[in-house]
Amino acid sequence: MYQTPSHDFEYELNKDLNFSAAHHIPDARAGKCAKIHGHTYFVNMTIAGDTLDDLGFLVNFSDIKKLIDEAFDHTLLNDHTRFSDIPPTSETMAKTIYDMVEEYLDRLDNRPVCLQVVLRETPTSYVVYRPKEYRK
Repeated sequence: MYQTPSHDFEYELNKDLNFSAAHHIPDARAGKCAKIHGHTYFVNMTIAGDTLDDLGFLVNFSDIKKLIDEAFDHTLLNDHTRFSDIPPTSETMAKTIYDMVEEYLDRLDNRPVCLQVVLRETPTSYVVYRPKEYRK
């Protein structure tokens, strides 16, 4: 499993999910990654908070999975509007997923927060994105 940042929230959940997508890094310095190619991405996200909703959830696992699947599964990541100004590298993907999850969590009455997103692009390569500060 992945290391979780230290926090003082009462609840912490981790959600694992995966999606398949293609991308390319449009720069010759990216080497063979400049050509369109695909990955099965594996994501782990850590969400924490102090208050459960009226169903007893910190957040509904299936809502988080749907959010990411509908945006990215079986797509060309370069076509996504969130990547119009930046290439879809593992690093920018992890931050983008974090931002999307935070936007979703901001709408919930119990106000959980995303502590980190881990994005695995290959069996041997992954990125961890953690914001410098968490909203409370």
